[in-house]
Amino acid sequence: MGFFDHLQRKGSKALKPEPPRIRKEVDHSTPPPARRTVTPTSTRSNTPVLPNRLARKRARLDVKAPASRSPKPRKRTVSEQPRLESDSDDDGSEQAFDQSNKRIRLSEDVDYDETRRLRCQSAFLEEDDAKIPMIHAADIASLDTAMKYKPAFPGSLESHMILVQYPSAFCAEKYELVVPIQSDDFNPLEDIKVTLDVITDFYCPATDATAMKDDGHGLLRRLKRARDKRAGEDYVSLISEWNDTVTRIRKNGDISRTIDKTKRLDLKLIERILTQTYSRTVSPRVGLLRQYENGTDNIYGELLPKFVSDILNKDARLRSSDIFVDLGSGVGNVVLQAALEVGCESWGCEMMDNACELAALQEKEFKARCRLWGLAIGEIHLERGDFLNNAATLRILQKADVVLVNNQAFTPELNDRLTSHFLDLKEGCKVVSLKSFVPSGHKITSRNLNSAYNVLEVVEKRYYSACVSWTDAPGSYFVSTKDSSKLKAFAKTASRQASV
Repeated sequence: MGFFDHLQRKGSKALKPEPPRIRKEVDHSTPPPARRTVTPTSTRSNTPVLPNRLARKRARLDVKAPASRSPKPRKRTVSEQPRLESDSDDDGSEQAFDQSNKRIRLSEDVDYDETRRLRCQSAFLEEDDAKIPMIHAADIASLDTAMKYKPAFPGSLESHMILVQYPSAFCAEKYELVVPIQSDDFNPLEDIKVTLDVITDFYCPATDATAMKDDGHGLLRRLKRARDKRAGEDYVSLISEWNDTVTRIRKNGDISRTIDKTKRLDLKLIERILTQTYSRTVSPRVGLLRQYENGTDNIYGELLPKFVSDILNKDARLRSSDIFVDLGSGVGNVVLQAALEVGCESWGCEMMDNACELAALQEKEFKARCRLWGLAIGEIHLERGDFLNNAATLRILQKADVVLVNNQAFTPELNDRLTSHFLDLKEGCKVVSLKSFVPSGHKITSRNLNSAYNVLEVVEKRYYSACVSWTDAPGSYFVSTKDSSKLKAFAKTASRQASV
């Protein structure tokens, strides 16, 4: 199940991209790794590699997607539980514990920000008494949730409530030991499992992580066995052991030292925090996002975290001292990801009321979650209204280093009106969009000297399957850079010729 699958209601129409109109420039970025495909017996794209879930589905159908066709609408069952983390064929299997302690993975073609401060120092003060409201897992999944949950360990526990310790001293999260009746609803035990895996991988010293992941007697292995055997008392006892272990390595400074040595946050950790935030705020109210009007600019769709990460780090090379702006920011996912992953000042502007309400809920929960995980974030500003008329948004655009515009569903009129504001961007600012703002074959002439097209240098790039919420198909996106040099050179030449 992919993130935002719940937006693909049965009978809904997927957004179909218009044919790109753009002069192409050579993109020297590293192509994605080649993947092997099985030749079928009959004939019938925010990540470079086809997701396992989709590959298995296509293998069963014995079909292969055509190389170039407009994506068709997908019919899916509605799901209210997002999955930001990457899918895995071995989820919960024995092989999952054979992996080495991962640490932070740095891409060879992405450098890191030397000035970025990752650790939230105040979150590690043992007397941390910050009064920041947080939505606990027990608030959204409990036996009180009518007809949705049942005991995970029936008949073996007097109390189904536990606390799970996170890396910081902020607080522990409350979980009720229940399981969903519908498999696509929020699952507290699965949330605990993935959270403990991520903390072990990215916060624990190597010796403690190795011990926890030991195949025979490791804590994570024993937790899995207790869960599979429905041994409730053993499970609660092992969670208590986990809490004591995390508290010990926090108090002796090991967690703080691990974060301070980290150069850049791993996407798996980023996805975990975003998923927890989303599942506790947006998922219970996801029906609000289905109330949009087809044929207008108010159509909801999202870029997924892996795609966003590539944009922030590879295309834009954003730094913590930069300013990021998302025009049409929806429920704020990309704004929050930029603030966490890069640590920069992050702005968003959205005009759909329902999306704005959910974005406000996400912002509050996100700040609490980041403190829970002990991580510092950049400033977050979520504006409500039309970004063409919002005064704060127009002011910050003039200072922005990167502007993201998911204009896949924007009308041509809105794209044209927005383009005129790019004249006010500072030199070197990058604009990332799903459709190009510059018509194909555009040339500077004496008749169009005032056009914003003249100051945008555009490169067309490709995103791959499972990068956007409205289709699994690959597509194009565009990175435009504000560069007035060609316009100035043309004006200088024209002036020289006129004086002859």
